Amino acid sequence: MRRQAILVFLFVLAVRLPFLNQAIQGDDYYYLAAAQHAQVDAAHPHHARYVFLGIPMDMRGHPHPPGNAWLLGALLAVIGDIREVPFHAAYGLLSLLAAFSMLALARRFVPERALEATLLFCAVPAFLVNGGSLEADLPLLAFWMLSMALVVSGQYGWAAPAMAACSITGYQSVVLIPIVGLWLWQQGELRRRWWLLAIPVAVIGGYQVFERITAGEFPALVLNQHFQTYGLQRLEMKLKNAVALSGHLVVMLTPIGFWALLRRRDRFLTAWVGIFFATALVLFFAGSARYLLPLAAPFAIVVARHYSKRPALLWTCFALSLALGLGLAWVNYQHWDGYRRFAADAMRDVNPEHGKRVWVNGEWGLRFYSEARGALPVEGGQALRPGDYVITSELAERIAYTTGGGKAVEQARMAIMPTLPLRLIGLGARSGYSSVGFGLRPFDVTTAPVDVVTMSLIVDKKPELSWLPMATRSAENQIVSGVYKLENDQWRWMGARAVFLLKPPAGAAPLAAQIYIPDTAPGRTVALTVDGVERARTTFAAPGVYTLATAALKPEGESVTVVLSIDKEFTAPGDGRRLGMIVTGVGFPPPQ
Repeated sequence: MRRQAILVFLFVLAVRLPFLNQAIQGDDYYYLAAAQHAQVDAAHPHHARYVFLGIPMDMRGHPHPPGNAWLLGALLAVIGDIREVPFHAAYGLLSLLAAFSMLALARRFVPERALEATLLFCAVPAFLVNGGSLEADLPLLAFWMLSMALVVSGQYGWAAPAMAACSITGYQSVVLIPIVGLWLWQQGELRRRWWLLAIPVAVIGGYQVFERITAGEFPALVLNQHFQTYGLQRLEMKLKNAVALSGHLVVMLTPIGFWALLRRRDRFLTAWVGIFFATALVLFFAGSARYLLPLAAPFAIVVARHYSKRPALLWTCFALSLALGLGLAWVNYQHWDGYRRFAADAMRDVNPEHGKRVWVNGEWGLRFYSEARGALPVEGGQALRPGDYVITSELAERIAYTTGGGKAVEQARMAIMPTLPLRLIGLGARSGYSSVGFGLRPFDVTTAPVDVVTMSLIVDKKPELSWLPMATRSAENQIVSGVYKLENDQWRWMGARAVFLLKPPAGAAPLAAQIYIPDTAPGRTVALTVDGVERARTTFAAPGVYTLATAALKPEGESVTVVLSIDKEFTAPGDGRRLGMIVTGVGFPPPQ
C-alpha cells in the first residue's frame, strides 16, 4: 500500500510541476478579487467589487459560496502578493488530497486494481486542466473526495468537517446528501448517522442567513436574479448544457471507459454517477467539463473493475486519457501565458503613473495582468479620449465604448497560437469545454489562433456627421460619454448626461434630440446645451416619444459639443447601469 501511495504522489507531482507557473486564467480574476477583499473584510470576501462585462457589480450573487475565496485570502495573507508559483504549489496539495482520497476509495471497491483506478482518476482531462486553476473546482473536488473516502471507511466523525468544507466551497455539495444517504442505507447506518445528511443544508443555509443578517441580502436570491437577468436558466441553455455534459462524460475516460460504464452495473457506484450527472443537468447551465469532476472517481472505479482481467485495455484507456489531458493542459497553459506576455510587453513603454490612461477591453487573465500594471477596466459606454490606450481581446465579449471623436489606431498585436491544434476555447473553435457559449464539442481541433489581442491608441479625428442617428455605424466615433451600446439596431440608453461631438451645419439650423422617456424612467425635464450654453429645456408631462429642438444656430469652429441631459436617473432590476432615457438621434437634422 505504501508503494501505491508513493506512485500516486509521484504521478501527481509529475503532472503538476510543469504547470506551476500557470498564468492567471478564466474566473481566477474574480476569486482573486475576493481574496484581496478578504484582507480588509475577512467575513465577507464576496463583497468584492469589480467590473463584469462592462457593469460594476459585486460577488454576492456568485454561483459559489466563499470557501475558495477564504483559501486564496489566507494564501495572499501569508505570501503577501499574488504570485503564480507559490499559489499553484499550495493548490497542488489539494490535488494530492483528492488523489489520496481516491486511492482509499479504490482500495475499498477494487483492491486488485486500486492503483490503476487512481491513476485513471488523475488522468481525467478536466483534472489535468482545471487542477492548474485557482477557481473553486479543485478545492470542491478535494473536499468531496475526502468526504466520500471517510464516509465509505466508516470514519463519520472526521467526515463531518470534510463535508462542511465541501459545502462552503460549492452549492453542488448538496448532491452529497442522496449519495451519502444511499451508502448509509446500504450499510444499515442511516438511522444512526442521518445527521451527516444535514451538514450541507446547515452550512449553506447558515451562510445564507449570515449574509442576510450582516449584509441585508440572501446570496442565493441575488444569484437567482442574475439567472433571470441574463437568461441563464432558460430551456435553450439547459438543452445545450445537457448536450455538452454528455460529450464531456464520454471524453472523461475515453469511449473505452464509457463503454465500461454502460456495460457494468454497480449499485452504489453507478448510482453515484447517475445521481450527480442528473443533478448537473438540472443545476448547471454552462456545460463545463469541470462540473463533472466529482463523478470521475466512481467512473474510474467502474472502468477498473470492468477491465480488471484485461489490463491492456485498462492501461490503453489511461494512456489515451493522459495524452489528451496533457495536450489540452499544455494548450491551456500557452493561451493564458500569451495574455501575461502581451500585457507585459504592451505596457512596458506606457506608464500610467506618467499620465497615460490605459484601458483593457477584455476579461480573464488579460484583465488581471493589464490591471496589475495600471490599466483600467472598460465599463459600458466608457468615454475614451485622444491619447488613451486600449487593450482589446477578439475572443472575449467586447464592451462598447466611445472615443469622443477620436479613432483607435493599432499599436501592437499578438495572435496567440499554441503549438498543438487542440482547443478548449478559441477563435473559430466550437468547443464547449468551458462554456456552451463557445460551442458544444468537448474540445476542438483547429489551427486558428486562440485569441488575437491588440493595443490601440486613440488619436484625434474630426467629426464627420452633423446629424447623428444612434443606429449609424460611426456613432461611437462622435459619442463622447454617457451613452450605452446600440440596442435593437435603432436606439441607445443614456444616463443622466450624454455628450456628443458634431460637425457644424453648413448654415444656420436648429439642433434637435429625438428621445423616448419610458414609463420606468422618473426623469421628465430634458435640456440641450451647445458649446457650454443651454439652448433648450422642456419638462414633459408624461412618458412618450419626443423631439426637443432649439432655435436655429450657426456654431463656429470645426466641431460642436452637445450635452443632452435629463433631471433624474434610475437603475433597472438586474442591470447595474445608471439610466436616464432612450435617445434615437441628436444633431442638426437634414432638411425635409
